[in-house]
Amino acid sequence: MSQPAPTASSSEPTALRQRWQSLLEAQPRTRIRDAAEQLGVSEAQLLATGVGEDVVRLDLRLDTLLPRLESLGKVMTLTRNESAVHEKRGLYRNVEVNGAVALVLDENIDLRLFLMRWRFGFAFREARPEGTRRSLHFFDGTGMAVHKIYLEAESGVGAYDRLVEDYTHAEQSRVVPVEAASAPEVPRPDGDIDVEGLVSGWRGLQDTHDFFPLLRRFKVARTQALRLVGSELTTPVAPASLTWTLEKVAASGQPIMVFVGNPGAIQIHTGPVHTVRAMGPWMNVLDPSFNLHLRTDHIHTAWVVRKPTRDGVVTSLELFDAAGENIALLFGKRKPGIPEQPEWRALMEELIAALPATGAES
Repeated sequence: MSQPAPTASSSEPTALRQRWQSLLEAQPRTRIRDAAEQLGVSEAQLLATGVGEDVVRLDLRLDTLLPRLESLGKVMTLTRNESAVHEKRGLYRNVEVNGAVALVLDENIDLRLFLMRWRFGFAFREARPEGTRRSLHFFDGTGMAVHKIYLEAESGVGAYDRLVEDYTHAEQSRVVPVEAASAPEVPRPDGDIDVEGLVSGWRGLQDTHDFFPLLRRFKVARTQALRLVGSELTTPVAPASLTWTLEKVAASGQPIMVFVGNPGAIQIHTGPVHTVRAMGPWMNVLDPSFNLHLRTDHIHTAWVVRKPTRDGVVTSLELFDAAGENIALLFGKRKPGIPEQPEWRALMEELIAALPATGAES
């Protein structure tokens, strides 16, 4: 969604906040992201209307702020895109900040953060019937949320208050200078792609992290590459593959990895999933330390993808929306230096046989 540029009028945030409150009175369960969309603004603009009341804008000195998050104790982290919400509970520790990229490497909270996308940050003390909920929200330049952190009952409220005090931004305006979202790149025609070179480069991969440089080198869109390289490397499967896979691994106890991300953050679950439940269009994992909420009606294509590495082939289930944006990736549980679990590879072969894609799904 492209975001309108805000004006400098200080009355606009007041009017917007009033409209938000009216919306919440009529629809009390509306989440802020959905409210922002209904009101025609970005989520950052909507949250900023509370600056001076229950919201504090933060100074994004992320090289020191991110390591401070361990002091909060157990938290819930949330990373999402248009179609999937990924929530993990754990400690925000083992933080490594390397320029514009940061890693969080806790057993439960596992993140890849692309800090060049982080433009605004806010602390939010939200009054709720059960008490105040404290959280931190980070946004890109368009006002889209890239990452959120919520305190839990066991979290350190004092540590949160000290962090907010130490990182309060000098500018506490309720107007957020968001920028319009850039138009998505149009893929090159298939005929302009060096498919032979792409396949050769793909076969020569040594690490899964080499995949995106490969796509850039051949100037090919991700789903376009999946479609062009052939059945040796990719196989289209039906959109129902997510539900099928989650139900299978929940029944067997097979540990998996679930990646959900956006341009500013990727969040990873590693381990088993237990409680898998469909609710309308949403497929959900509802476990104590991991929640996933994914709109299955947004899955336009699904692929079983094979990437060679120095540890052997790594197989993934990759889900995409109608615009070719990635929704989620599923892998068998693995670490660098350890080959893929044969049980996961066998499950993906079973999936290919059970739910082949139709012509419209490939």
